Amino acid sequence: MALQATVYHLQIELSDVDRGVYEALDLRLARHPSESMSYLLTRTLAYALLYEEGIAFSKGGLSSTDEPPVSIRDLQGNLRGWIDVGTPSAERLHKASKACPRVVVFTQHDPLLLVKEAATRPIHKVEQIEVYALDPAFLEELGAVTDRNARWTLLRNDGVLYVTVGEQTVSAPLTKHALA
Repeated sequence: MALQATVYHLQIELSDVDRGVYEALDLRLARHPSESMSYLLTRTLAYALLYEEGIAFSKGGLSSTDEPPVSIRDLQGNLRGWIDVGTPSAERLHKASKACPRVVVFTQHDPLLLVKEAATRPIHKVEQIEVYALDPAFLEELGAVTDRNARWTLLRNDGVLYVTVGEQTVSAPLTKHALA
């Protein structure tokens, strides 16, 4: 018998001071049995921190290799933003960069792994790919206070993330890295 996905309901009050974005997000996320909590949190934070009209989670979930975990499309359905999570291969980054004008990677791993991977082959417009690293200790702490029905207050100010869940606040810098 196949294992079922676990559904998380996250209500997020987003205050992204760095971008001037203030939204109330009501998300329902399916966590695949093979998906780690840090991956789920990373893709959720990527969605929130890049939030704009047309953003959506992948319909195929983790099993889809042809689409990103999060994407941004315009009103005509054209792909405007490819948001990947983790440590995508150089081939995947090359494909994404050719398919779309903006590629962003949020990683919960050491960003040097991505830099090393990017050096294994030429990547189209590698200098334009944005990479953001989340501290694994921050994700572990956030995962410990996030249950299947959670309310977050997410604040980004001067490159630092603050997530309040109930009475507890966890924080960490969101660091940007270059692949080239």
